[in-house]
Amino acid sequence: MYPELKLNQPGVGPGWKRLAQAVAERMTLDNLDGVWVFRPLRIDKKEWGTAILALAEDDCYRIFTAQYVHTIKGRERGAFSVAVREVGSGPKETLDTLVAAVPKRSDEDPPVRIALTAWYPEEDIQDGSLEPA
Repeated sequence: MYPELKLNQPGVGPGWKRLAQAVAERMTLDNLDGVWVFRPLRIDKKEWGTAILALAEDDCYRIFTAQYVHTIKGRERGAFSVAVREVGSGPKETLDTLVAAVPKRSDEDPPVRIALTAWYPEEDIQDGSLEPA
């Protein structure tokens, strides 16, 4: 159902794949217009990842963050949690400002925009069927 992912690309890997699936289960993504990802953070036994999602609606964007915590070592290995929150909205011409305004860790690089096809099959994007599974 989801495209083959190539590791070492922004937003690609087991945690991101599971996040993409969880987002599709929680939101209607027909109007998904952009995905940006921050570099994942690994500390001890866990990996944290954060993505920004832009959904186009009429003449504005709704901005969401989608975050995961993936336990990669230890007794809880495989545990995975997701949080999706709406964090803002604004006119379409302010998209770059909206994305830049999403809170981030102070030591972090800016988010990287990834192709929608990194998370969802191209045929689903083209036919508008990015709906929860």
